[in-house]
Amino acid sequence: MEGADPILDAEDAIRWWELGLRVVGLAHYGPGIYAHGTSSSGGLTPKGIGLLRTLENLGMIVDVTHLTDEGFWDVVERYKGPLLASHNNCRALVPGQRQFSDDQIRCLVRRRAVIGVALDSWMLWPGYVPGTTENSKVTLNHVVDHIDHICQLAGCAKHAAIGSDLDGGFGREQSPSDLETISDVKRIAYLLRDRGYREADIQNIMHGNWLRFFREMW
Repeated sequence: MEGADPILDAEDAIRWWELGLRVVGLAHYGPGIYAHGTSSSGGLTPKGIGLLRTLENLGMIVDVTHLTDEGFWDVVERYKGPLLASHNNCRALVPGQRQFSDDQIRCLVRRRAVIGVALDSWMLWPGYVPGTTENSKVTLNHVVDHIDHICQLAGCAKHAAIGSDLDGGFGREQSPSDLETISDVKRIAYLLRDRGYREADIQNIMHGNWLRFFREMW
């Protein structure tokens, strides 16, 4: 669930768990019921703090994607359950609130999280303006730059993965220019190989890290 507002209250989270929900992001864009998200400021709300307690008791995985910096550190401090970042990139490469700082990435590595890199062009090219910037500047090599940055900070390839964010909110005009169809995502493996990544690490980044994470956390 991207943005927890459909959960009516902490007690309602139990119903969602029984229906099969296993991963929750507390915020999306702007201020929400439980936390502040992208393009807003502030951390968890009092209701968010209460919801976190219930989610931890349930064993829910919390997705820290889209949280503000304040919200991110609120969750890290208050939540002892499993964390992941489904689609997030690196602030060191593309400045902005929507990306993770190196300190945030290192924190997630310590928490055994996996970070899925997003393929949205505005998260891959500094200063990219959706609808204005020509996406010919953006390629899958920029995606690999973010994957590699996470791996360098982690000291291994166990915490980077494909997040994509290719869910229909935009089309090829806002995707890497060499991503013709979804099948081209596999080109990331070839680019990692060109950079000297071992085959086992490539397979982990392409799919293995997510499989390991969910098998362990579930």
